[in-house]
Amino acid sequence: MSHSPVLALRVRVRELAAAGAGVFAVSYAVPAGARLRSAGGQPLAVRIAVALDRPAAGLIADLAARGLLDDTLVLWGGEFGRTPDSRQQDGRDHNHRGFTVWMAGGGVRGGMTHGRTDEYGAQAIEDPVHIHDLHATLLHTLGLDHERLTYRYGGRDHRLTDVHGSVVRAVLG
Repeated sequence: MSHSPVLALRVRVRELAAAGAGVFAVSYAVPAGARLRSAGGQPLAVRIAVALDRPAAGLIADLAARGLLDDTLVLWGGEFGRTPDSRQQDGRDHNHRGFTVWMAGGGVRGGMTHGRTDEYGAQAIEDPVHIHDLHATLLHTLGLDHERLTYRYGGRDHRLTDVHGSVVRAVLG
């Protein structure tokens, strides 16, 4: 039994991967009412990084040591990017122009960076990846062709990538 909920979660994810789970998701919820800016202490982003950085690295090391990383895609990201500044006093604003995720294992190349934001982190300026491209790439790593998942409804083609998206081949191993 683990004394750390994050460590216990890492162990559970490793067990699921070893048991052959095809897809699973882990969410980290910021406590309701948590201040995004520092309130006499560390900013929330720093507190989250301290809580999650080592367990995330440990999960990847665990999966690699057990030979599970090649068949397990780890994707780490949030629901949206954040602006480098704030128009409000309680944290940074949502930003769909500059967004960061990282991936490991599961058919993606390791040790690389794809794309770049401007010097402020406000928007992608090199090799931007639309969310539909990310989804197409994730589906590809699962062995699914996102274009074959098209269905017609209401006179319009629909699919998980919203009839857009291209696999980002540069990140594939």
